[in-house]
Amino acid sequence: MTRQLVVDFTGEGAAWRIPPASLQAVRAALGAGWEVVEVDSTAANTGRNAEIYFGYGIPPGLIEAARPTLRWVHSGMAGVGASLRHLAGTGIVLTNSAGVHAAPIADWALASIAYFARSLDRMREAQREHRWIRPEFAALAIPVTELCDLRVGVFGLGGLGSAVARRALALGMSVAGVRRRPERGGPAGIRWIGGVGDLPRLAAESDCLVIAAPHTAETAGAVNRDILGRLQAGAIVVNVSRGSLLVEADVLDALERGALRGVALDVFAQEPLAPGHPFWDHPRVLVSPHAAAVTSRFWERETGLILDNIRRYLARQPLVNVVDQEAGY
Repeated sequence: MTRQLVVDFTGEGAAWRIPPASLQAVRAALGAGWEVVEVDSTAANTGRNAEIYFGYGIPPGLIEAARPTLRWVHSGMAGVGASLRHLAGTGIVLTNSAGVHAAPIADWALASIAYFARSLDRMREAQREHRWIRPEFAALAIPVTELCDLRVGVFGLGGLGSAVARRALALGMSVAGVRRRPERGGPAGIRWIGGVGDLPRLAAESDCLVIAAPHTAETAGAVNRDILGRLQAGAIVVNVSRGSLLVEADVLDALERGALRGVALDVFAQEPLAPGHPFWDHPRVLVSPHAAAVTSRFWERETGLILDNIRRYLARQPLVNVVDQEAGY
């Protein structure tokens, strides 16, 4: 009997659509006896006979349609909160793409830190107004900070947070971080690593807080008024994980009080960001349309992960990036 793998990598834009070369590599890795079916998740009865499903999350009805045959679901995303609700109690293995997106997102995070630390936002504002503000810089009326003088706190030292930490360390920044399992450690050179309960201490010792943790019951709303109030004066906040981790009303309050130098956001509580949201026009907020992960190299990394796991699956070996369905990531 022919076994079936259903591929639904039909994401928004060319960056997320599986290229023909990657699809061919998947077929070659599976070998004889397998049928690879490329579908659109909006189609009816998607994945009815699938043993394996590759896509961005799990489309409605997939579990019910393929329950007798489905054994493994792989998501091209790192976050899998919605998918977990569908898979609870089914015994179906779920893998994600944690780590695949780490490099471009970490690049974006470091660029955002530099944007505010070196007052590029003020330069851009002056450019729009055709103002030559060299005297203001020379008088130190505009804050400028060398990157090596920044203390960076990373909330979530998984694949993404560790990628941010390595880049910050390479540029001479002092780095500390927290994660759910601090015993797993982090990149060499980190000042200290604590548990999620150490987030208040991390904030108090940070000139820049990078939010890179997954959404869980423990992390939702974790960066709130209390945590923001513990940050050093003129701190920078960068969110590259999920909008749910940062209380947006508390961020706006901190900005209005002048407590924060700047806030760089790639994720929001509601997306797309509403046209009338205060973040759009705030001079110290960098709004990114959830695009920090976009890179021309995504499929190079994603294909490598998929092929490795196909070989493991066929050999009945443990898969890479299996989601802990209890932890939520």
